[in-house]
Amino acid sequence: MMKVLVSDNLDKTGIRMIEEEEGIEADVNTGLSPEDLKQIIGNYEALIIRSATKVTDEILQQAKRLKVIGRAGIGLDNVDIPAATKRGIVVMNTPGGNIVTTAEHTIAMMMALTRNIPQGTVSLKAGRWDKKKLQGREIFNKTLGIIGYGKIGSIVADLARGLKMNVIIYDPYITAEQIEKAGFEGTTLNELYRRSDYITVHVPKLKSTTGLLNKKAFEKMKEGVMVINCARGGIIDENDLYDAIVSEKVAGAALDVFETEPPGRFPLFELDKVICTPHLGASTYEAQTNVSREVADQIIEYLKNGTIINAVNVPSVAGELLKRLGPYLSLADRIGSLQAQLFCGALKEVAIECNGDFHGLDMSLATTAVLKGLLAPIVKDDVNSVNAPVLAKERGIKVTETTRLEAEDYINLITVKVIATETSFSVSGTIFGKSAPRIVKINNFRLEMIPDGHLALIYKTNRPEAVGRIGTTLGMHDIGITQMQVGQDDDGENSIIYLRTDSSIPEKILDELRSLPSVNTVIPLEI
Repeated sequence: MMKVLVSDNLDKTGIRMIEEEEGIEADVNTGLSPEDLKQIIGNYEALIIRSATKVTDEILQQAKRLKVIGRAGIGLDNVDIPAATKRGIVVMNTPGGNIVTTAEHTIAMMMALTRNIPQGTVSLKAGRWDKKKLQGREIFNKTLGIIGYGKIGSIVADLARGLKMNVIIYDPYITAEQIEKAGFEGTTLNELYRRSDYITVHVPKLKSTTGLLNKKAFEKMKEGVMVINCARGGIIDENDLYDAIVSEKVAGAALDVFETEPPGRFPLFELDKVICTPHLGASTYEAQTNVSREVADQIIEYLKNGTIINAVNVPSVAGELLKRLGPYLSLADRIGSLQAQLFCGALKEVAIECNGDFHGLDMSLATTAVLKGLLAPIVKDDVNSVNAPVLAKERGIKVTETTRLEAEDYINLITVKVIATETSFSVSGTIFGKSAPRIVKINNFRLEMIPDGHLALIYKTNRPEAVGRIGTTLGMHDIGITQMQVGQDDDGENSIIYLRTDSSIPEKILDELRSLPSVNTVIPLEI
């Protein structure tokens, strides 16, 4: 009998589906502490979670029988996906179940903020009649600035258009032509700040988006702007938002998500111009029923038939084929992830070339793996091995794939060329031995990179003292170098240093490296 642990609240529809399936039983045990979960996780083949359960590496170390983790929803910030992948545990989510619900909540929050609905409810129940005090404003013909034009952002744009708002959109990974094709106006971030009466964010929480709306951003905004966040806590700097509201630069804010959840008591709650909900973006009956049914179906299909649906760390293929394809798909995914951190601007073209002997395997799946690795840092929770090609098509990215039997220097080689509006890069990789992925070329630089961990690429001119100065700078800050390699471009005039370090390099130290003589560029990488 295979056992499924449901550790967060899940609609009964999904639980009933599992209980009715022969050979599988479900245990519903919510509110577990990390220690309690560690004690029992070893008894289960599958784990179903929402956002409360934190699936850490420490917990996964005790999950000796665990085969699959299913998230009833999109976000997987609470799962250590690399640790699960290393242990061969499939991680799935349900990306389509609550998209409309979250978009509708954004519009509801904007309307409630504009018309002071929460404040009016509180004052009326307290026996007051604050009709004059709570005068609102119309949204008709106002400008809504949307940051992030993914699935949710695009629905918000369409709903706002129905309300006769002027919609402008900023998304650095989508060309203005694609946005205009949908009937909206693409713009720069600074222009969006300057023109918007309302600003709503619909981007994943990444290093580049954490604190995106901060003091500098608020200073660029129109006087009296209103801000909505139903995406992820931490995208808006909460302290800077407080100051902007107190100074009356920002006329109000509607928040469904917080940097710490639950947030407890903090200054923003003291402001009348702030309305808030406890992360209700996906909390509708329809959404919870949908994600419950979807995650149950995915878990059943995997446990009984080995079918993988909506996985974020492995492609959707049968088990035996996956074993043979696995090393190549892992390599392709990591090349994509590397490319995502190299290019700048909106992505226009991706060309995948598979050269050499791949033992008769269908390498079209490598294209999906590349796109997944490439798009994951951009759209984060939405991307998986199933929808990566669709997401690329929606963004107007031209994708080509070529397979040739000949390979010059290696038995097999996967090369990914990316063309963006500002830069272009080519990255090649191969498999050493049976399963060890290696990056062997970046543009014209030849090297041998293990695509895993804390990495950095440093472009420099050929001056011998540069290597020593780089090592000394890192050593002064107690950052250990676990691997270093120097490669040259084809003409021998410039070099690239590949570093693997025992911890990530902080921005301040990166700036020190960039200021060293003969160092041209420093690119930190996390894979």
